[in-house]
Amino acid sequence: MKYEEVMDYMELKVNKLGSVPGLDSIRELLKRMGNPQEKLTFIHVAGTNGKGSVSTLIANALTANGYKVGRYISPVINDYRERIQVNNRMISKTAVAEGMTEIFDICTAMEGEGLTHPTAFEVETALGFRYFTDKKCDFVVLETGMGGTLDATNIVENTMLCVFTSISKDHMAFLGDTLAEIAANKAGILKAGCKAVSAPQEEAVKQVLQQECDKHNISFVCVRSEDIKVGRQSLRGQKISYGAYKQVELPLLGSYQTENAALALEALECLKSCGVSLKEEKIRKGFMGSQWPGRFEILSKKPYIIADGAHNEDAVKKLMETMRFHFTNQRIIYIMGVLKDKDYTPMIQEAVPMAEFIFTVTPPNRERALPAFELAKAIREYNPNVTATDSVEEALELARLMAGDDGVVLAFGSLSYMGKLRACFAGKK
Repeated sequence: MKYEEVMDYMELKVNKLGSVPGLDSIRELLKRMGNPQEKLTFIHVAGTNGKGSVSTLIANALTANGYKVGRYISPVINDYRERIQVNNRMISKTAVAEGMTEIFDICTAMEGEGLTHPTAFEVETALGFRYFTDKKCDFVVLETGMGGTLDATNIVENTMLCVFTSISKDHMAFLGDTLAEIAANKAGILKAGCKAVSAPQEEAVKQVLQQECDKHNISFVCVRSEDIKVGRQSLRGQKISYGAYKQVELPLLGSYQTENAALALEALECLKSCGVSLKEEKIRKGFMGSQWPGRFEILSKKPYIIADGAHNEDAVKKLMETMRFHFTNQRIIYIMGVLKDKDYTPMIQEAVPMAEFIFTVTPPNRERALPAFELAKAIREYNPNVTATDSVEEALELARLMAGDDGVVLAFGSLSYMGKLRACFAGKK
């Protein structure tokens, strides 16, 4: 198959299979592929918010120290191939085509035997494992998709370190109704013999993680917010001090990134204790080179246009804290688009009081997108200054005009439309 044929097959068949938690299909698929994941060493990252940022910082620090590092991420923003990277280079179209041809042949054989066809996330995870093995990666920084226990990535056994980012309420239909239930699901990635670190958590979450680590006799460290010292913060970057690391430069913007950086530093210290050779100056270099699109990303100035993939209540709350810090007493225009399976009412309640006007968009995800007019209707109960638009391009044009040179445009609500938004600025930054 050619790359374009792979994309067509994914769109016309595999993506329609939806999300099916469980490990049976991917276990069978990987078995028929020779279990490539057994040749890899994993840093497994789970959580509700911050997985991408923390994974980026850890992977870049390891890369700067001379290691070959695979990264498996979701969701992606600009290119399908972003989900599978080695040392920040995306998998090639040729490698996708060759790997998926093998995988689809196996999936067809499985179907012929009456077995379930693996989902999109399962075949992509399998492709990642094959690619990382072929590239002989020293480490793979592996992000879970949605949960932990039944997430396709949890098929791995060679886990050196489990990293838990901020855990809050999201995907409750799959993961549980309470923070404790959600935390227990995320903690399902823990493996005997690994170590675990966590971002600052609600007490209920911290207790569950500690209990699960104790159960498996796993060393567990939870970052404390009071141990993070924040230095200079501006729209050019920020500095943090944590433990032995003083005044670490962090180009990632957003107040929430200070906790993510501290967690990454704690994770790297844990890897050191496992015998991984890491030099502080290389860690700092890796952090300085870190970028993560769609997370308080400044796309333009005059007016400031900011993209942030905050897509649940906790993420929106932290986003609003950052906006108040940087843009006090300034006119703020929103562009907002959400998925219909999200609990978007609390997001609206948290965010819209700050907005002078809101333009809604329909994200490109056909099955899951909430139409712009329905979102506008929901927002109107809390802020009457809202209108639905027909496209991201139209929303951007109207928001830019309304903001003028001295206002601020904030686009948020779902990462799924950030690619379209960023494309409007291609070559202009």
